[in-house]
Amino acid sequence: MATRLKPIPLALLALSFPVGVQAAPADDPLELAPVTVTGTREGRTIAETPATVNVIKADSIAAQKPQHASQIMNQAAGVWVNVTGGEWHVTAIRQPLTTNPVYLYLEDGVPTRSTGFFNHNALYEINLPQSGGVEINKGPGTALYGSDAIGGVINVLTRAPSLKPSAEASIEAGQFGWTRGLFSLSGSQGNDGVRGDLNLTHTGGWRDATGYDRQSASMRWDHAIGANALLKTVLTASNIDQDTAGSSTISRDDYQHNPTVNYTPISFRKVQALRLSSAYEQEDGARLMSVTPYLRYDSMDLLANWSLGYDPSVYNTSNRSFGVLAKVRQDFAPLRARLIAGVDIDYSPGSREENALSLGKEGSGYTARYTSYTVGGRTFEYDATFRAISPYLHGEISPAERLRLTGGLRFDHMHYSYDNSLSDGVVASGGRFYYRPADTSTTYRHWSPKLGATYDLGGQQSLFAAYNHAFRAPSEGQLFRPGASGSAAGLAVNTTDLKPIKVNSYELGYRGNAGKSLGYSLSAYRMDKRDDILSYKDPVTNATQSVNAGRTLHRGIEAGANAGLYPGLELGLSYGYAIHSYRQWQVNGATDYSGKEMETAPRQIGNTRLSYAPAGNKGWQATAEWVHLGSYWLDQANTQKYSGHDLLNLRGNLPLAAEWSLFASLNNVTDRRYAESASLSSGNDVYAPGMPRTAYLGIEYKSK
Repeated sequence: MATRLKPIPLALLALSFPVGVQAAPADDPLELAPVTVTGTREGRTIAETPATVNVIKADSIAAQKPQHASQIMNQAAGVWVNVTGGEWHVTAIRQPLTTNPVYLYLEDGVPTRSTGFFNHNALYEINLPQSGGVEINKGPGTALYGSDAIGGVINVLTRAPSLKPSAEASIEAGQFGWTRGLFSLSGSQGNDGVRGDLNLTHTGGWRDATGYDRQSASMRWDHAIGANALLKTVLTASNIDQDTAGSSTISRDDYQHNPTVNYTPISFRKVQALRLSSAYEQEDGARLMSVTPYLRYDSMDLLANWSLGYDPSVYNTSNRSFGVLAKVRQDFAPLRARLIAGVDIDYSPGSREENALSLGKEGSGYTARYTSYTVGGRTFEYDATFRAISPYLHGEISPAERLRLTGGLRFDHMHYSYDNSLSDGVVASGGRFYYRPADTSTTYRHWSPKLGATYDLGGQQSLFAAYNHAFRAPSEGQLFRPGASGSAAGLAVNTTDLKPIKVNSYELGYRGNAGKSLGYSLSAYRMDKRDDILSYKDPVTNATQSVNAGRTLHRGIEAGANAGLYPGLELGLSYGYAIHSYRQWQVNGATDYSGKEMETAPRQIGNTRLSYAPAGNKGWQATAEWVHLGSYWLDQANTQKYSGHDLLNLRGNLPLAAEWSLFASLNNVTDRRYAESASLSSGNDVYAPGMPRTAYLGIEYKSK
């Protein structure tokens, strides 16, 4: 017979059973939660957090059952996650839509990837539909987080084991060959609780050659040690096989009249990811000790569709990681003072093997269709090992009853060792030229100060202000894999000299609650980036190179509110307005983008949700959602724009019996033609079309 776990202090419960993200009304992800676990890796009230934090609750994710991370993430103010095919994505949080490494993705506080081997598709390696909630901490974050945390810290929480034996299963089907099964088993006995989750997904894809298959599994084991310690072990694994051409752009004419066409049907991506962590937490009165060793493995085989016109290649990148997150927190009675001291250690050896391609194609120019390929000579083969040791201090104090001050200082020492297995210098293959750096090592050392304050206005209202300095070291690909060129003279050979990005971020915010019926937040930010690492795209050849820009400036406001209009009817509003600009960037003597707005950077992002769940009919719920994306420039020179779009989505749940229910969703109800992204190719506007009207229907079982 199952028995309850022994009592554990609140700080440990916040990590094992996340307070404030489990019990919530369905489809209410932006309500101001009482507790967040991301900023200091343990539970603390949002009212005393000097940052904008959006909490997407576990019940909301379970009710919505998103087919893609964007359907959940985009409900947060100022957040745009787009779809690049399957579960692939690109993110914009206080930044333009970018593949650059400016976000830190965590799973229960542990980075899903090493800083050196960032992947902008990080959320596909996490089993989001079966997660225990998501926290989006916007901006650089506290001293507990270093390189990567610029636009924001995204922490996906695993679900805690249930106290009694339970089982869950859902089967759903949709248009374009979509099928998915989600299965869970959980239970606790004595001092141990275990949960296992399985996600099996398949789709044929709505565009030609855009199908994918996913198998993900996770297991969590919580073990209480005495009355004041907990060991939480999490094992997750994913295998993903996708035809990547979902993000393939097409001409304006095809976008309007033949959106299912795919110019790059030969492309693919195959990913294997494995993560194992074991967090030991022990709390003795005013002191908490935490040690989390972890192991990670990532491997990706990729034939990229976006570079077939100027740099066709097929490659494998892989890396292993061995690390530990360790900290000690000490509380002091006077002035509610708190001091956290810790260190993050990461050792990640990795490699790249890449071959050039010879392509068969139909047509020419930006509408050419690539039909076949032959693998050519080896262009890159190297090992790159990333090492990091990052000690930090974080302190909090309340000099007055309503005033809470925070401060932190982090020192990041990061080192790359690069070993080229081929000849150094310029090489030619398939009519293109490549530059292979010679064996080298690169070290980055940086101090990052953090300051913040919150003030309780009373009546469940509070103000906050924050200054955060952050930096971002270049990733492995930016440093050691320069872009290709049609001539040896056109090569950028100095990528190993790329500087890290430096950021000064300033933020003011106001938030509050009016009883249980209204929650609201408003924030304004300014982020000044120096030596921003940008991709310069040659307007003629479409070839890209990573270069340090002088300065970029990011300013905006974000607002969110949730209101109970009357029993059973709730309204959720999220809105972001931002201007992202090149403050100083002179590419060469003839090209100066200073003062221009950055491309793929909409000024407006909005989301409105109206939900109805009648009282007394538990489990019945319906939601209408309006998604708004404003216009944005297609190029760095600001010559053409995408007009933006508005979408309407519907979803609902209908209980059938005590343990069974139906769920359904209809996305893009009006069948609007829209672009997930748009850009210029050889001076022509091109579009990656978004999905047409699409229906999904499923049945779910939950044991009582």
